[in-house]
Amino acid sequence: METPPQGGSPATAPLLQVDALTLAFRGVRALSEVSFQVASGTITAVIGPNGAGKTSLFNTISGFYRPTSGRVHFKGQDITDVPTPLRAKLGLGRSFQNIALFRGMTVLDNIKLGRHAHLKTNVLDALFYMGRARREEAELRADIEERIIDFLEIDHIRNAPVSALPYGLQKRVEMARALAMQPEILMLDEPVAGMNREETEDMARFILDVRAEWGVTVLMVEHDMGMVMDLSDHVVVLNFGQLIAQGTPAVVQGNPEVIRAYLGSGDVGDLRRRLHAGIDKREAA
Repeated sequence: METPPQGGSPATAPLLQVDALTLAFRGVRALSEVSFQVASGTITAVIGPNGAGKTSLFNTISGFYRPTSGRVHFKGQDITDVPTPLRAKLGLGRSFQNIALFRGMTVLDNIKLGRHAHLKTNVLDALFYMGRARREEAELRADIEERIIDFLEIDHIRNAPVSALPYGLQKRVEMARALAMQPEILMLDEPVAGMNREETEDMARFILDVRAEWGVTVLMVEHDMGMVMDLSDHVVVLNFGQLIAQGTPAVVQGNPEVIRAYLGSGDVGDLRRRLHAGIDKREAA
């Protein structure tokens, strides 16, 4: 397997390191000794056919699943046994494949929930809304309203109930909530699934901007191969829970194992046409 160096200086430790991660459910392996690194300041994509183990990998990294074996290191710290809320506090923020917003709450209230892991208010402060609680609320609203809402261009829906929003805007609100966690790594699980062309282009722009303007490293699972190949610095490919290839987009799309996983044949030209279909459609529009 060809594994060219990722972005960043060789002397720089990776921001996230996954070592021989294995996950089994009653003997069935969802992941089998998966290892890769995410360099700071990069966009890394995890791809693979349906059932390849991509979401299982995300759930293990973020702490929803406990691995059968293997380790996860974040900023040099072993976080394999760290509870999910503490991982969020350390700087792991994520969205979900299926939207996980509180539909009866407003956009603003949903986004504010993303900051809960960082709040220091105690029960007494919160009960009487005094002192630290009042200051934290003011700081939180300022950060969300002046940075996140403005950045994601959702000022016009800040007071709308999530249940009233179209799907594409709900995905944007979920990204806003993840950004409210103040992540160093933003984990996006299929950020453009179900979106139309215009919504996909907007989300791709936000992903590039959050890396460029906010310095946030991005790790995403995505099926839109045109977007993956256009945005990513590094691509990790899974199939049946195993790592079959990783490297730059150019290297990965020519890898025979990737060809077989997606097509069951060795037609490199056909795969490349499929991988770039999204890009070609956007350019033609």
